[in-house]
Amino acid sequence: MRIETLKKAGLATLASAGMLALTAGSAFAAAAPKDPLNPGDTAWMITSSALVLMMTIPGLGLFYGGMVRKKNVLATLAQSFGATALITVLWMVIGYSIAFTPNPDAGMNNWIGGFSYLFLAPMKLTSVSSLAGTIPESVYMFFQMTFAIITPALIAGALADRMKFSAFLWFMALWLLLVYCPIAHWVWGGGWLGVAGAMDYAGGSVVHLNAGTAALVTCLVLGKRIGLGSENMSPHNLVLSVIGASLLWVGWFGFNAGSAVTAGYNAGMAAAATQIATAAAALGWMVAEWIVAKKPSVLGMISGAVAGLVAITPASGFVDPVGALIIGISAGVVCYISAVWVKKAFGYDDSLDAWGVHGVGGALGAIMTGMFAKGAINTAYPKGGWLTDGNFSQMILQFKDVGAVFVYCAIVTFIILKVIDLVIGLRVSPEVEVEGLDINLHGETVHD
Repeated sequence: MRIETLKKAGLATLASAGMLALTAGSAFAAAAPKDPLNPGDTAWMITSSALVLMMTIPGLGLFYGGMVRKKNVLATLAQSFGATALITVLWMVIGYSIAFTPNPDAGMNNWIGGFSYLFLAPMKLTSVSSLAGTIPESVYMFFQMTFAIITPALIAGALADRMKFSAFLWFMALWLLLVYCPIAHWVWGGGWLGVAGAMDYAGGSVVHLNAGTAALVTCLVLGKRIGLGSENMSPHNLVLSVIGASLLWVGWFGFNAGSAVTAGYNAGMAAAATQIATAAAALGWMVAEWIVAKKPSVLGMISGAVAGLVAITPASGFVDPVGALIIGISAGVVCYISAVWVKKAFGYDDSLDAWGVHGVGGALGAIMTGMFAKGAINTAYPKGGWLTDGNFSQMILQFKDVGAVFVYCAIVTFIILKVIDLVIGLRVSPEVEVEGLDINLHGETVHD
C-alpha cells in the first residue's frame, strides 16, 4: 500500500476525531482529540515485520543451505546473514527514501522517489505526521525494510557454489538501489504502475519476479558450476531445507497478511488465501512429480509449497479461497515444469531454482491476480479481475507490470554484474570452487 495513502488515512482519522469532539457538546469540545494510532494494528505490524525478517534469517538461509553441498553450507548462510546486515543499513540511509517518498520533481515521481528521508531524518518519535495510517511510520519503514532484505537475498539461490563473497555484497548493494528501490516505487511508492492500477498485494512482481529475473541473469552471466552433470550435487541435508521451508511458510503470513497494514478483515482473508494456496501448490508439485518420476520427493513437496507462497503473494489480498486454490494448484504444476523440464531443456545452471520458483511463480501469480481478483474483497480495487468481475483491462495492466519489471530488472542486473566482474571479478577461482567456499572464503567448515 502506498505511503501517501496511509498518511492521508491517519490524518483523516485525526480530523474525524476532532469533528466528533466539536459536535459532542461543550463538555467534550475542550478535550484533546483521540490519538489516531491503533495499538492493535501497531502490534500486528511489528509482529509481521519480525515474521518476514525470520524468513531471511534463518528461513531462507536454512532452505538454501540444506540444498548445497557440505563444503558450501556456511558460505550460503553467510550470504543471507550478510545481505540482512548490509541492506538494513542501506535502507535506513537511502533506500526507504527513494522507494517510498515523493519526488519533488513531479515528472520523476513516476520513476523514483526523492531524497527527503535520507538517514530517516524527518521521522519523528511521536507525531501524527509520522503516522502511516494507524501505525507509526517507523513501523511501516521497518516492515518494508524486511521486504527489501529478502528480495535480493532470494537471488543467492541461482549463484550458489561459485560467487565471491565480496562480489556478492557489492551486487546486493547496487541491485537494491538500482533495481529494487525503483521498482518498489513504481508499484507501491506512487509510481506509474501503481497509479495505473496494477495489482501487487505483497510482492509478486516487486519481490519474486524481480528477484527471479535477476537470478536467471546472474546464473547465465556466471556460467555453470564445475562438475555439473558429472559430479554428485545432491543436497547435503534436506532436513535443514525442510526446517527452512517451514519457517518460510510461517513467516509468509507476516509477508502477505501484514501487507494489509492493519489487523482487520483484509489481513484475515490474505492469511487464509496464503494457507490454501501453499497447501494446494505442495500437492500440485507432489502429484506432478509422482506421475512423472514415480516418486514424490520431500524436496519436491517443499519446493511446491514455496512456489505456492510465491504465486499467492500478489493475489492474497484480492482473491477469495477458490481463487487461492486455483492459483496454488497452477503454481505447483507450472513451477515443477519450469524448475525441472525447462531448466534441463535450456541447460542453464539455476542452482537452487530461484528463477523456476520465484521468477516463474511471481509472474504466474501476478497474471492470475488479474484473472481472479474480486472487487468485493478489496474495495481499493472495486473493478476486480477478468474471470470474476468481467474486467479484462486488469489483465492488460498485469501483463504490463510483469513485462516492465522483467525487462528493466534483466537489463540493469546484467549491467551491474558486468561492472562488478570488470572491477573485482564475480567468480571464485576453479581451485576454490572445487575445494569449497566455506574454508576458502570464510576460513571455517561445518564439521571440523
